[in-house]
Amino acid sequence: MRILVTGGAGFIGSHLIDRLMTEGHEVICLDNFYTGRKQNVMKWIGHPYFELIRHDITEPIRLEVDQIYHLACPASPVHYQYNPVKTIKTNVIGTLHMLGLAKRVKARFLLASTSEVYGDPEIHPQAEEYWGNVNSIGIRSCYDEGKRVAETLAFDYHRQNDVDIRVARIFNTYGPRMLENDGRVISNFIVQALKGIPLTVYGTGSQTRSFCYVSDLVDGLIRLMNGAHSGPVNLGNPDEYTILQLAQTVQEMVNPDVDLRFEPLPQDDPRRRRPDITRAKKLLDWQPIVPLAEGLRLTIEDFRTRLGIPGTTPSGDRVASV
Repeated sequence: MRILVTGGAGFIGSHLIDRLMTEGHEVICLDNFYTGRKQNVMKWIGHPYFELIRHDITEPIRLEVDQIYHLACPASPVHYQYNPVKTIKTNVIGTLHMLGLAKRVKARFLLASTSEVYGDPEIHPQAEEYWGNVNSIGIRSCYDEGKRVAETLAFDYHRQNDVDIRVARIFNTYGPRMLENDGRVISNFIVQALKGIPLTVYGTGSQTRSFCYVSDLVDGLIRLMNGAHSGPVNLGNPDEYTILQLAQTVQEMVNPDVDLRFEPLPQDDPRRRRPDITRAKKLLDWQPIVPLAEGLRLTIEDFRTRLGIPGTTPSGDRVASV
């Protein structure tokens, strides 16, 4: 098939493109390189089935494609809060343009939504039926509410114009090619530990997150796109860890001598986040298979290489227990 990936030079998008290219599809990568990096897709440049277009999806574009994976949007607080107006324009206007394209060329459209649509959840774990608890005027709302509007648009295009849609709600994802400065907890801890800087833990570290390795997520996205169900479908790892446990694990794997530093909790930081993946198991026959220790080992090695820091990472066969 001929497949468009918006945000294709980003962390998740580039791993998705690797899979699609390996499977023999013709792939168009669309990216404005705000957080995407050309290095992430460099190995495909010059391949007869690959095309890279520098483009901002807040401007319309005309293409002929069979499927659209719509991943374009900065996904870490550091980047989406840097220019919140641009973030919500990407989520709303950009999604409108991509849905309009899908309508015109009759392409199947997959929206990469987010667990942030659940806000600071009042139920745990979070199932797709939960409507969320989002601060509509908070510092995170350009992303949270932007993605909620993007979901609205997708389902309205489906109901009104019969666009074939899929909606994935992506929970915390990690792996090689994460940006060093994206402010996400795993990249923060790894970079700090590699540089010998105290690991920054916000609050008491008792807030929880669930971490899905990027290859598992990509598998879920492809299964959702090619399945028969519109969604929304949660894609994430249901194993839950406190931030303090994660910090101690990275500390042990990278640099046991580095300290922990506790800072005040940021505004609207969710206390607990864990996906209920019952729907993904049932409808997609999908669940994550990469354990956190193995995923962390691969991610740490990637950061070591990119930062030019010598050393080896232990096998990391255990993670601080929940």
